[in-house]
This record gives sequence, structure tokens and C-alpha cells, in this order.
Amino acid sequence: MKFKAYQLAKRPAGKFTSDCFKAVELEKPELKDGDFLVKQSHMSLDPAMRTWVQDNEDSYIEPVRPGDIMRSYGVGEVVESKNPDYPVGSRVVGITGWAEYSLGGEDMQVVDKSVDVTALLSVLYVPGFTAYVGLMKIGRPERGQTLVVSGAAGSVGSLVGQIGKAEGLRVIGVAGSDEKCRWLEDELGFDKALNYKDANLAAQLEAATPDGIDLYFENTGGPIQHLAFDRMNRLGTIVVCGNIAEYSKDIPSPGPSWVDINLKALRVEGFVITDHYDKVEESMGAMMGYLEKGQLKFRSHVLKGLDSAVEGVQLLFSGQNQGKLFVEF
Repeated sequence: MKFKAYQLAKRPAGKFTSDCFKAVELEKPELKDGDFLVKQSHMSLDPAMRTWVQDNEDSYIEPVRPGDIMRSYGVGEVVESKNPDYPVGSRVVGITGWAEYSLGGEDMQVVDKSVDVTALLSVLYVPGFTAYVGLMKIGRPERGQTLVVSGAAGSVGSLVGQIGKAEGLRVIGVAGSDEKCRWLEDELGFDKALNYKDANLAAQLEAATPDGIDLYFENTGGPIQHLAFDRMNRLGTIVVCGNIAEYSKDIPSPGPSWVDINLKALRVEGFVITDHYDKVEESMGAMMGYLEKGQLKFRSHVLKGLDSAVEGVQLLFSGQNQGKLFVEF
């Protein structure tokens, strides 16, 4: 049996383009003891993919090299197995790759088929895990604080803001369109949402944070980074989850001055979620609790078929995706 997959054809110069990927046909692998074969049903598309293809051996994860199957995570069904922990018919979530079938790995988790796949990809797996760990474990918020979230309409940012509201914070979101800002305020309950493309963004941020900013959750980089940094209160915290505005640049933009990190005694901490697998169970339990209490809403942007990933991944970097972006096979 042959199946379709996509390799990384070349490293992008700037943003992803269609010629970065190459379609190939592969033979179904022969299983050895301990192996299991997964037929993928849903594949996530994420901003981190741009960092995975960089020629950077010092990154937190081994880079995807030209000729490799493009990395992704997804949901699928075990269709063949020589591993008793992953019986045929099981639903699993984990690293799959841009492929119709893949050999399962140790990172795969068996998940109950009663769990909605959309909720799994949008809330309970990587986005929710990242949002919960980033805000609650790295950010360590206190009730009554002011939280500003960049990339607030994205899969992680939208959850961060809603967790913040559930924990008693004043939440300001920053997004890339008026429609996204309305969604954040009207549907998700953010106290205020700002369009970073507005010419008077600095004045709007000042008005939205009259008492300054206690906690800034950074997903994007770009102009809002400097503006939020300047509004930070003493002893404030900056959680650096991502910098999507910088991923396609050969030379990153200059960051804020370290002078205020010193004088305001700010805590600035970056994190990648692969360092926090010990918190998976706690995170999933907490996110399920928020969902059951009606404190979390989400929306998903669904593409159809593996081929749609080639153009679809570019939506992440143009800001055109509407919620969690994934491919349905």
C-alpha cells in the first residue's frame, strides 16, 4: 500500500511558500515488535512549524531538514499494531507529520473516542497545555492584576485570556483585525481588545491599562512588544511564549532595553512546552474544568485534505486564520 506525504523541499527564505514542500508517495512500513501504524484523521498547523525548519541545531527540538517529512502533530486511529499499549482501533494524539499514515512514537497518547476532536486539538492538547502552563505556572497571576495578551485571537492567546478572566484578572487582548477584537470582547469576555494595526495603538493601550500592566503574555513580537514593555509595572512578569512576527526574519528586530528589566525588577521568562510534559495531567484536568464550567469558548479553522496544508500553513503568518487551524482528512 502506498500513501501520500509531504517532505520539506527547501528551507524558507522568509515566510513559507508553496515550493517549500514536495508531495511524495511512500510505502506502508513493515511493523516490528513495539510498532504501531496510525491513520491520521486531523492534523494541526502551528506557528512553531516555522521555527522547526530553521537551520538551528541549538533549538529545543531537532530541526526538520530538506527531505524529511514535515513535522506536525495530529489525531488518528491505530490501524495495525504490534504494541499492546496501542491496540487496533485506539484513537491517539501526538507527533504524526504531514502524511496520511505514520508510525506511532512514544509521545503518542491514547485518548477516549468520546472526546470531541475539535475540542481535543483546540483546547485539551497543545494549545490548552501551552496556555495553562504559560499563564498559571510561568506567569503565576494574582487576582485583580492586569494581563495583556498579544496574538489574543490565536489558539493559545484566546485561551490565555479566558483562563485569566476565570482567575479574576483584568484582560486586554491584542489582535490583527476589528472582527477578531469584537470576537474577543463580545464572545470571550475580554475587558478590552485592541487592533495592533491602528495608528493610535499606544494611546489605546494606555487608556486600556490605566493602572499599568502586571503580566504580559507575548505571542507575537512586533510593535505591541515595546508598547507593552513600557507600560509594565514594577515587579511585573513577561511570559515569552512566541514571536511569530520575527520567525520569518533573518535578523530579529531589536528588543526592549534591559534597563527597565533592572530598574522595575521585571521577571522575563521564555518557555517551550516540550520542557513541561510533567504537567500534562494537571493541565488537561484544569482545562476540562474550565470547559465544564462554561469558562472557555473556542473556534476552529478547518481545512480539507492533506494537500490543503501547503497553502493553509501560510494563513498563520498572514493572520487570516480564524481560530485553531487544522486539516481534516
